[in-house]
Amino acid sequence: MWDYTDKVKDHFLNPRNAGEMADADAVGEVGSIACGDALKLFLKVENGTIVDATFQTFGCGSAIASASALTEMVKGKTIDEAAAIANEDIATYLGGLPRAKMHCSVMGREALEAAIADFRGESVEHEEEDEGAIICQCFGITEAKVRRAIREDRLETLEDITNFTKAGGGCQSCHLDLEEILAEELGNAETQAIAPAPDAAKAPLTNIQKMMMIQETIDREIRPALRQDGGDIELIDIEGNKVTVALRGQCVECPASAVTLKHAVESKLREFVSEELVVEEIR
Repeated sequence: MWDYTDKVKDHFLNPRNAGEMADADAVGEVGSIACGDALKLFLKVENGTIVDATFQTFGCGSAIASASALTEMVKGKTIDEAAAIANEDIATYLGGLPRAKMHCSVMGREALEAAIADFRGESVEHEEEDEGAIICQCFGITEAKVRRAIREDRLETLEDITNFTKAGGGCQSCHLDLEEILAEELGNAETQAIAPAPDAAKAPLTNIQKMMMIQETIDREIRPALRQDGGDIELIDIEGNKVTVALRGQCVECPASAVTLKHAVESKLREFVSEELVVEEIR
């Protein structure tokens, strides 16, 4: 059973801005009912600022919550500001989404991109993805869309691909093809990382990027090991480079908890996120 935050439940049970907008200045539509998820986003724009947003969706509770959250996020933003919203931002606004439901936030981002392109009179940048060769017949997902998700969302496993795109979540006949694509993309990324441009400067992480990477590292690299010994960990707060966590379960009374904090938690966060992070425990 997935663990939904209270904010996800609230936006699902009490969706904001649901319904069609008759006088919309921009409309973005993605997905299809045949593939299980569809979202239509309506924007009202005045002097370059989004003053209202509504949505219609066919999908699960996470899809409804993500669309509801997105309409609240874009109101009051300029078109350029809204264009910078990523699917991770939608998930963060909701207090997090189960990994298996991240494709719902991705659908929200794509609907926003389509609506902004409609307002500007442009074609959607990733239109070719939807018209390319289909790699997952069950959900109509193209190879180009999978490759984009791997690059932009830093996907590392076949399960990640399914979570963020739904590809491979049906009959599974495309799994071998998806694994080949993943290996190619990861290989390209590794080559670029090994030989960066001599004057390339590493861009600082935004607060949202840092938050998402910390949570992802905890979920993927730290929590599974703690749970094997009956323990757990909860992310409490992030302030600058200080990360506050709370150990749970057997870890609370463990005499080696201080060692766990430094060697199993802080070292992993420094390895995968930033060498400047310092972890502190709250009880």
